[in-house]
Amino acid sequence: MRKLAFLSLVICVFACGRGVWPCLLADDAVNADSALPATLQYDIPSSLDGKSQPVLAWAPDTATTRKTPLFVFLHSWSSDYTQDNSKWLKACAERGWIWLHPNFRGINQSPQACGSRFARQDILDAIDHACSLWQVDRQRIYLAGVSGGGHMSLLMAGHHPDRFSAISSWVGPTDLAAWHRFHTQDGKPGKYAKMIEKSLSGAPGTSPAIDAEYRDRSPVFHLHQATSLPVSIWAGVEDGHTGSVPVSHSLWAFNAICRGLGRPEISELEIQQLVRDRRLQQPTAEDRTEDGELGREIFLRRRAGPSVITVFDGGHESLPAAAMAWLSDQQRTATVGK
Repeated sequence: MRKLAFLSLVICVFACGRGVWPCLLADDAVNADSALPATLQYDIPSSLDGKSQPVLAWAPDTATTRKTPLFVFLHSWSSDYTQDNSKWLKACAERGWIWLHPNFRGINQSPQACGSRFARQDILDAIDHACSLWQVDRQRIYLAGVSGGGHMSLLMAGHHPDRFSAISSWVGPTDLAAWHRFHTQDGKPGKYAKMIEKSLSGAPGTSPAIDAEYRDRSPVFHLHQATSLPVSIWAGVEDGHTGSVPVSHSLWAFNAICRGLGRPEISELEIQQLVRDRRLQQPTAEDRTEDGELGREIFLRRRAGPSVITVFDGGHESLPAAAMAWLSDQQRTATVGK
Protein backbone atom coordinates (compact mmCIF):
# COMPACT_ATOMS: atom_id res chain seq x y z
CA MET A 1 0.00 0.00 0.00
CA ARG A 2 1.32 3.43 -0.93
CA LYS A 3 2.46 5.38 2.11
CA LEU A 4 2.07 9.08 2.76
CA ALA A 5 4.96 11.23 3.90
CA PHE A 6 3.38 13.47 6.52
CA LEU A 7 4.41 16.99 7.41
CA SER A 8 4.57 16.75 11.19
CA LEU A 9 3.24 19.60 13.27
CA VAL A 10 3.44 19.53 17.03
CA ILE A 11 1.09 21.85 18.88
CA CYS A 12 2.08 22.42 22.48
CA VAL A 13 -0.92 23.80 24.31
CA PHE A 14 -0.51 26.09 27.28
CA ALA A 15 -3.45 27.12 29.41
CA CYS A 16 -3.97 30.83 29.79
CA GLY A 17 -7.09 31.56 31.74
CA ARG A 18 -9.90 30.01 29.71
CA GLY A 19 -7.91 30.00 26.48
CA VAL A 20 -4.99 28.06 24.98
CA TRP A 21 -1.92 29.18 23.09
CA PRO A 22 -0.51 26.88 20.39
CA CYS A 23 3.23 26.64 19.83
CA LEU A 24 3.83 25.24 16.33
CA LEU A 25 6.94 23.26 15.44
CA ALA A 26 7.12 21.84 11.90
CA ASP A 27 9.74 19.73 10.16
CA ASP A 28 10.55 19.97 6.46
CA ALA A 29 9.18 16.60 5.34
CA VAL A 30 7.73 16.66 1.83
CA ASN A 31 4.62 14.84 0.68
CA ALA A 32 5.65 12.15 -1.78
CA ASP A 33 2.45 12.60 -3.82
CA SER A 34 2.11 16.12 -5.21
CA ALA A 35 -1.61 15.55 -5.72
CA LEU A 36 -2.09 15.27 -1.96
CA PRO A 37 -1.67 18.10 0.53
CA ALA A 38 0.77 17.69 3.39
CA THR A 39 -1.10 16.99 6.59
CA LEU A 40 -0.32 18.50 9.97
CA GLN A 41 0.01 16.41 13.11
CA TYR A 42 -0.79 17.82 16.54
CA ASP A 43 -1.92 16.61 19.95
CA ILE A 44 -5.00 17.58 21.96
CA PRO A 45 -5.49 16.76 25.65
CA SER A 46 -8.66 14.79 26.30
CA SER A 47 -11.28 16.81 28.17
CA LEU A 48 -12.22 13.63 30.07
CA ASP A 49 -8.91 12.17 31.28
CA GLY A 50 -6.26 14.63 30.05
CA LYS A 51 -4.48 12.05 27.90
CA SER A 52 -2.83 13.48 24.80
CA GLN A 53 -4.63 12.48 21.60
CA PRO A 54 -2.99 12.85 18.16
CA VAL A 55 -4.79 14.31 15.16
CA LEU A 56 -3.86 14.75 11.51
CA ALA A 57 -5.28 17.82 9.78
CA TRP A 58 -5.15 19.94 6.66
CA ALA A 59 -6.82 23.23 5.84
CA PRO A 60 -6.77 25.58 2.85
CA ASP A 61 -5.01 28.90 3.39
CA THR A 62 -8.34 30.72 3.34
CA ALA A 63 -9.72 28.73 6.29
CA THR A 64 -8.35 31.24 8.81
CA THR A 65 -10.39 34.09 7.32
CA ARG A 66 -13.32 32.48 5.49
CA LYS A 67 -16.01 30.07 6.66
CA THR A 68 -14.97 26.61 5.51
CA PRO A 69 -16.65 23.19 5.76
CA LEU A 70 -15.02 20.75 8.20
CA PHE A 71 -14.71 17.10 7.13
CA VAL A 72 -13.92 14.66 9.93
CA PHE A 73 -12.86 11.23 8.70
CA LEU A 74 -12.59 8.27 11.06
CA HIS A 75 -10.06 5.46 10.69
CA SER A 76 -11.13 1.83 10.42
CA TRP A 77 -11.39 -0.91 13.07
CA SER A 78 -7.81 -2.25 13.07
CA SER A 79 -6.04 1.04 12.39
CA ASP A 80 -5.34 4.43 13.96
CA TYR A 81 -4.92 8.04 12.85
CA THR A 82 -1.86 7.16 10.72
CA GLN A 83 -3.96 4.99 8.36
CA ASP A 84 -3.57 5.88 4.69
CA ASN A 85 -6.94 7.34 3.72
CA SER A 86 -5.47 9.37 0.89
CA LYS A 87 -8.42 8.93 -1.50
CA TRP A 88 -10.65 10.60 1.10
CA LEU A 89 -8.06 13.28 1.86
CA LYS A 90 -7.76 14.07 -1.84
CA ALA A 91 -11.54 14.32 -2.25
CA CYS A 92 -11.70 16.64 0.75
CA ALA A 93 -8.87 18.89 -0.45
CA GLU A 94 -10.35 19.13 -3.96
CA ARG A 95 -13.42 20.72 -2.38
CA GLY A 96 -11.37 23.07 -0.24
CA TRP A 97 -12.71 21.57 3.01
CA ILE A 98 -10.79 21.27 6.26
CA TRP A 99 -9.57 17.70 6.85
CA LEU A 100 -9.53 16.19 10.34
CA HIS A 101 -8.32 12.64 11.04
CA PRO A 102 -8.47 11.96 14.81
CA ASN A 103 -7.13 8.90 16.64
CA PHE A 104 -10.01 8.35 19.13
CA ARG A 105 -7.90 5.85 21.14
CA GLY A 106 -6.57 4.00 18.10
CA ILE A 107 -7.05 0.35 17.20
CA ASN A 108 -10.16 -1.26 18.67
CA GLN A 109 -8.52 -3.61 21.11
CA SER A 110 -8.56 -1.77 24.44
CA PRO A 111 -11.35 -0.61 26.80
CA GLN A 112 -10.95 3.08 25.96
CA ALA A 113 -11.19 2.41 22.21
CA CYS A 114 -14.09 0.84 20.30
CA GLY A 115 -16.72 3.53 20.80
CA SER A 116 -16.12 4.19 24.48
CA ARG A 117 -17.16 7.52 25.97
CA PHE A 118 -13.47 8.49 25.88
CA ALA A 119 -13.19 7.72 22.16
CA ARG A 120 -16.41 9.62 21.45
CA GLN A 121 -15.20 12.63 23.42
CA ASP A 122 -11.88 12.61 21.58
CA ILE A 123 -13.76 13.24 18.33
CA LEU A 124 -15.74 16.09 19.86
CA ASP A 125 -12.56 17.56 21.37
CA ALA A 126 -10.86 17.43 17.95
CA ILE A 127 -13.78 19.27 16.36
CA ASP A 128 -13.89 21.93 19.07
CA HIS A 129 -10.15 22.49 18.75
CA ALA A 130 -10.40 22.76 14.96
CA CYS A 131 -13.06 25.44 15.42
CA SER A 132 -10.57 27.41 17.52
CA LEU A 133 -7.90 27.20 14.79
CA TRP A 134 -10.01 27.87 11.68
CA GLN A 135 -13.21 29.59 10.62
CA VAL A 136 -15.31 26.43 10.52
CA ASP A 137 -18.70 26.74 8.85
CA ARG A 138 -21.02 25.53 11.62
CA GLN A 139 -23.64 24.54 9.02
CA ARG A 140 -21.22 22.19 7.31
CA ILE A 141 -19.52 19.98 9.90
CA TYR A 142 -19.41 16.57 8.26
CA LEU A 143 -18.43 13.16 9.65
CA ALA A 144 -17.60 10.03 7.65
CA GLY A 145 -15.99 6.66 8.13
CA VAL A 146 -15.58 3.21 6.63
CA SER A 147 -15.86 -0.18 8.37
CA GLY A 148 -14.81 0.54 11.98
CA GLY A 149 -15.00 4.22 11.06
CA GLY A 150 -18.52 3.58 9.77
CA HIS A 151 -19.39 2.03 13.13
CA MET A 152 -18.01 5.06 14.96
CA SER A 153 -19.73 7.53 12.61
CA LEU A 154 -23.13 6.00 13.33
CA LEU A 155 -22.37 5.77 17.04
CA MET A 156 -21.61 9.50 17.08
CA ALA A 157 -24.85 10.12 15.15
CA GLY A 158 -26.80 8.32 17.86
CA HIS A 159 -25.02 9.73 20.91
CA HIS A 160 -24.36 13.28 19.64
CA PRO A 161 -26.75 14.06 16.76
CA ASP A 162 -26.64 17.80 17.47
CA ARG A 163 -22.88 18.02 16.87
CA PHE A 164 -22.92 17.33 13.12
CA SER A 165 -24.46 18.73 9.96
CA ALA A 166 -24.49 15.36 8.18
CA ILE A 167 -22.90 11.91 8.39
CA SER A 168 -21.82 9.43 5.72
CA SER A 169 -21.23 5.90 7.00
CA TRP A 170 -19.88 3.00 4.96
CA VAL A 171 -20.05 -0.76 5.70
CA GLY A 172 -19.85 -0.47 9.49
CA PRO A 173 -20.88 -3.01 12.16
CA THR A 174 -23.79 -1.60 14.13
CA ASP A 175 -24.64 -4.32 16.69
CA LEU A 176 -21.45 -5.48 18.39
CA ALA A 177 -23.03 -8.51 20.06
CA ALA A 178 -24.37 -9.73 16.70
CA TRP A 179 -21.03 -9.01 15.03
CA HIS A 180 -19.25 -10.95 17.79
CA ARG A 181 -21.51 -13.94 17.06
CA PHE A 182 -20.83 -13.65 13.32
CA HIS A 183 -17.10 -13.90 13.98
CA THR A 184 -17.38 -16.77 16.46
CA GLN A 185 -17.38 -20.22 14.83
CA ASP A 186 -17.94 -23.43 16.80
CA GLY A 187 -17.55 -21.48 20.02
CA LYS A 188 -14.15 -20.13 19.00
CA PRO A 189 -13.87 -16.35 18.61
CA GLY A 190 -12.09 -15.15 15.50
CA LYS A 191 -9.97 -12.02 15.05
CA TYR A 192 -12.72 -9.43 15.32
CA ALA A 193 -14.55 -11.25 18.12
CA LYS A 194 -11.31 -11.32 20.12
CA MET A 195 -10.79 -7.59 19.53
CA ILE A 196 -14.33 -6.88 20.72
CA GLU A 197 -13.72 -8.92 23.88
CA LYS A 198 -10.50 -7.00 24.59
CA SER A 199 -12.36 -3.72 24.17
CA LEU A 200 -15.49 -4.60 26.14
CA SER A 201 -13.80 -6.86 28.73
CA GLY A 202 -15.63 -10.00 27.69
CA ALA A 203 -18.07 -11.74 25.39
CA PRO A 204 -21.79 -10.88 25.25
CA GLY A 205 -23.64 -12.43 28.16
CA THR A 206 -20.62 -12.42 30.49
CA SER A 207 -22.28 -10.00 32.91
CA PRO A 208 -24.97 -7.29 32.98
CA ALA A 209 -22.24 -4.63 33.12
CA ILE A 210 -20.53 -5.97 30.01
CA ASP A 211 -23.85 -6.30 28.18
CA ALA A 212 -24.50 -2.63 29.04
CA GLU A 213 -21.19 -1.77 27.35
CA TYR A 214 -22.23 -3.66 24.22
CA ARG A 215 -25.43 -1.60 24.06
CA ASP A 216 -23.65 1.68 24.76
CA ARG A 217 -21.18 1.05 21.93
CA SER A 218 -23.64 -0.33 19.35
CA PRO A 219 -25.24 2.28 17.07
CA VAL A 220 -28.52 0.36 16.64
CA PHE A 221 -29.47 1.22 20.23
CA HIS A 222 -28.99 4.98 19.78
CA LEU A 223 -29.86 5.92 16.20
CA HIS A 224 -33.52 6.47 17.09
CA GLN A 225 -32.24 9.80 18.47
CA ALA A 226 -30.84 10.89 15.08
CA THR A 227 -34.18 11.88 13.58
CA SER A 228 -33.29 15.37 12.32
CA LEU A 229 -29.66 14.63 11.42
CA PRO A 230 -29.06 13.71 7.76
CA VAL A 231 -27.40 10.28 7.80
CA SER A 232 -26.34 8.47 4.64
CA ILE A 233 -25.66 4.74 5.08
CA TRP A 234 -23.88 2.77 2.36
CA ALA A 235 -23.35 -0.99 2.11
CA GLY A 236 -22.02 -3.35 -0.55
CA VAL A 237 -24.37 -6.27 -1.05
CA GLU A 238 -21.49 -8.78 -1.09
CA ASP A 239 -20.23 -7.70 2.33
CA GLY A 240 -20.48 -10.53 4.83
CA HIS A 241 -19.82 -12.97 1.98
CA THR A 242 -16.53 -11.53 0.78
CA GLY A 243 -16.11 -8.95 3.56
CA SER A 244 -16.25 -8.82 7.34
CA VAL A 245 -19.55 -6.97 7.98
CA PRO A 246 -22.87 -8.44 6.77
CA VAL A 247 -25.10 -5.97 4.95
CA SER A 248 -27.76 -6.58 7.62
CA HIS A 249 -25.87 -4.25 10.00
CA SER A 250 -26.48 -1.25 7.75
CA LEU A 251 -30.13 -2.22 7.30
CA TRP A 252 -30.63 -2.53 11.08
CA ALA A 253 -29.09 0.92 11.55
CA PHE A 254 -31.47 2.49 9.05
CA ASN A 255 -34.42 0.77 10.71
CA ALA A 256 -33.41 2.29 14.04
CA ILE A 257 -33.70 5.75 12.44
CA CYS A 258 -37.07 4.75 10.99
CA ARG A 259 -38.33 3.77 14.45
CA GLY A 260 -37.32 7.15 15.83
CA LEU A 261 -39.27 8.84 13.05
CA GLY A 262 -42.22 6.46 13.13
CA ARG A 263 -41.57 5.57 9.48
CA PRO A 264 -41.91 2.17 7.76
CA GLU A 265 -38.90 -0.08 8.24
CA ILE A 266 -37.12 -2.35 5.79
CA SER A 267 -38.87 -5.66 6.37
CA GLU A 268 -37.18 -8.72 7.81
CA LEU A 269 -38.01 -10.56 4.58
CA GLU A 270 -36.23 -7.87 2.53
CA ILE A 271 -33.24 -8.01 4.86
CA GLN A 272 -32.99 -11.78 4.47
CA GLN A 273 -33.29 -11.53 0.69
CA LEU A 274 -30.42 -9.03 0.51
CA VAL A 275 -28.25 -11.07 2.87
CA ARG A 276 -28.99 -14.45 1.27
CA ASP A 277 -29.81 -13.70 -2.38
CA ARG A 278 -28.05 -10.32 -2.79
CA ARG A 279 -31.19 -8.81 -4.33
CA LEU A 280 -34.82 -8.04 -3.59
CA GLN A 281 -37.59 -10.09 -5.15
CA GLN A 282 -39.87 -7.05 -5.39
CA PRO A 283 -37.76 -3.86 -5.46
CA THR A 284 -39.52 -0.49 -5.36
CA ALA A 285 -39.08 2.18 -8.01
CA GLU A 286 -36.58 3.98 -5.78
CA ASP A 287 -34.65 0.75 -5.26
CA ARG A 288 -34.01 0.77 -9.02
CA THR A 289 -32.68 4.34 -9.06
CA GLU A 290 -29.35 5.29 -10.63
CA ASP A 291 -26.60 7.32 -8.98
CA GLY A 292 -24.02 8.78 -11.33
CA GLU A 293 -21.54 9.57 -8.55
CA LEU A 294 -21.80 6.04 -7.14
CA GLY A 295 -21.44 4.40 -10.53
CA ARG A 296 -22.75 1.04 -9.30
CA GLU A 297 -25.99 -0.88 -9.64
CA ILE A 298 -28.28 -0.16 -6.70
CA PHE A 299 -30.24 -2.99 -5.09
CA LEU A 300 -31.98 -0.95 -2.40
CA ARG A 301 -32.43 2.73 -1.68
CA ARG A 302 -34.81 3.93 1.01
CA ARG A 303 -35.36 7.26 2.76
CA ALA A 304 -36.61 8.26 6.19
CA GLY A 305 -36.74 11.96 7.00
CA PRO A 306 -33.39 13.46 5.97
CA SER A 307 -31.63 10.07 6.02
CA VAL A 308 -31.03 7.52 3.27
CA ILE A 309 -29.60 4.03 2.87
CA THR A 310 -28.08 2.60 -0.31
CA VAL A 311 -27.18 -1.05 -0.89
CA PHE A 312 -25.03 -1.26 -4.01
CA ASP A 313 -23.20 -3.78 -6.15
CA GLY A 314 -19.96 -4.12 -4.22
CA GLY A 315 -18.33 -5.43 -1.08
CA HIS A 316 -16.56 -4.07 1.97
CA GLU A 317 -15.52 -0.80 0.36
CA SER A 318 -16.17 2.92 0.03
CA LEU A 319 -16.60 5.40 -2.82
CA PRO A 320 -15.66 8.95 -1.74
CA ALA A 321 -17.19 10.65 -4.80
CA ALA A 322 -20.67 9.44 -3.86
CA ALA A 323 -20.23 10.40 -0.21
CA MET A 324 -18.88 13.87 -0.98
CA ALA A 325 -21.60 14.61 -3.53
CA TRP A 326 -24.29 13.78 -0.98
CA LEU A 327 -22.59 15.65 1.87
CA SER A 328 -22.14 18.74 -0.30
CA ASP A 329 -25.92 19.09 -0.48
CA GLN A 330 -26.40 18.97 3.29
CA GLN A 331 -26.49 22.07 5.49
CA ARG A 332 -27.58 22.06 9.12
CA THR A 333 -26.31 24.06 12.07
CA ALA A 334 -24.14 21.92 14.32
CA THR A 335 -23.48 22.66 17.98
CA VAL A 336 -19.89 23.27 18.98
CA GLY A 337 -18.68 22.82 22.55
CA LYS A 338 -17.08 25.50 24.66
